[in-house]
Amino acid sequence: MTEAIANWMNEALAGFLPPELIVFLVSMIPILELRGGMIIASLYGFNLFKAFAICILGNVIPIPFILWLITPVFSWMKRWKIFRPLVEKLESKATGKKSEKIRKASFWGLLLFVGIPLPGTGAWTGSLIAALLDLDKKRSLVAAILGVLLASVIMALISYGIPAIIDLFV
Repeated sequence: MTEAIANWMNEALAGFLPPELIVFLVSMIPILELRGGMIIASLYGFNLFKAFAICILGNVIPIPFILWLITPVFSWMKRWKIFRPLVEKLESKATGKKSEKIRKASFWGLLLFVGIPLPGTGAWTGSLIAALLDLDKKRSLVAAILGVLLASVIMALISYGIPAIIDLFV
């Protein structure tokens, strides 16, 4: 699904924005994040180091804002009847089954949650969980950034390594 959304974003924005900015913006968007950015960067033919730099930067920028600002923003939004159901849904999703594992493992749990590119994981969700569980913000920031670095290595292997191996045999 991430690949389909990333391809759609690329097609929708290709005529208006330079490829580097598209990859950067896709890497910032929840759900797509670095996973989508690396896929698009490989489709554009970016070299691996350029893809790393753009995708990591795009994926890391939202983390401190989520960690330090999401709980006050959620508190403010809950005062409005129209936003309350959305906030409560996001909070219950973020503090569900996955969150207890992160709370127990703290630093390493958050790092792995952000770093292993599976559906429902990533920097946005990991930072949201850390903020809502009131984990130490500085340690959470470091864990989330290291998780993004881990995700970038995994996605580089998928986006760049597998096609290179296939090219060897074709």
